[in-house]
Amino acid sequence: MRRGRTYRIGITDSSNGGTSLNGGCRREMIRLASKQQKTRKSREHSVSTANRICSACSSDRIYIDKTRGEVICSTCGLVLSDRSIDTGPEWRAFTADEQNSRQRVGGPADWSKFDQGLTTIIGRQNVDASGRKLTSTRRAQIHRLRKWQIRTKVHSSDKRNLAVAMTELHRISSQLSIPYSIRETAAVLYRKALRKRLTRGRTILGMIAASLYLACRIHTVPRPLEEVCDQIHITRKELSLCVRLILRYLNLKVPFSKPAEFVHRFGTELNLPGVAKKKAIDILEQAREQRLTIGKDPKGMAAAAIYVASILTGSRRTQLEIARTARVTEVTVRNRYKEMVEKLGISTS
Repeated sequence: MRRGRTYRIGITDSSNGGTSLNGGCRREMIRLASKQQKTRKSREHSVSTANRICSACSSDRIYIDKTRGEVICSTCGLVLSDRSIDTGPEWRAFTADEQNSRQRVGGPADWSKFDQGLTTIIGRQNVDASGRKLTSTRRAQIHRLRKWQIRTKVHSSDKRNLAVAMTELHRISSQLSIPYSIRETAAVLYRKALRKRLTRGRTILGMIAASLYLACRIHTVPRPLEEVCDQIHITRKELSLCVRLILRYLNLKVPFSKPAEFVHRFGTELNLPGVAKKKAIDILEQAREQRLTIGKDPKGMAAAAIYVASILTGSRRTQLEIARTARVTEVTVRNRYKEMVEKLGISTS
């Protein structure tokens, strides 16, 4: 069937008592087109039939015959195109395992890798495509190619900076048990800082730690500055300077840490039951309604709420244990505890 022609099947002379089958064929094609439109995915439908109008009848009811590669008008039967391109795979797969094993696509882009995981790597198996071992001359040649390929990846100063920074990011996030989504956000923040030349005159370790700290706050999984400093061995002052620098020049809207966000972590480290954690969150909610959390360190408020909840639920922990876990002083825990008990009318006796 050529382009511009129409389907006319079974046309008989109506004067001899016959009936025209053109209308029945047309209705059959419309039925097939509607069935195809229902089963087709919305994305494929929008791409394949978008902006397609029949040139003969101006209808937008288009049917795509993937077997023949033809685009047909469902109203008048005009063949709009007979050279459709099949974008699917050229193989056949009858099971899910066969389909997965025959895919030839790589992994998604990973911002936590300095090359986003999109560059090729020359393997170290020293075998050819058939599995045979390479000769000594060919092995030496592949070794030189592999060495130069690694060098070309980090040919500029920015690439070398990213290579070191992403390595440190993986190390710190692994030690702090940071999930993948937060690590990706930290990598994006560091790339933006590098693009604005904020890393000049500052250590890579401090900037990547500041990016990770801000990413935790963005995902409402805050980590104390002291905890991050313990893993990278830099001073709290230096880390704070890097955090303020990124906030100032990247115009980030980072939410403030809430005391309730620390309860679960601190409670888990103190081996508190779930009832005590729930009680601590309820106490912090009452304190927020009474405006007791304004201007207070969220870690200190969370530590005081955990101390009160541990007493009320019978799983008491000492102020020293809670203070070490929350990385605050015992005086802070004691002052917040006294203020909370007095303002909220809680009896711990």
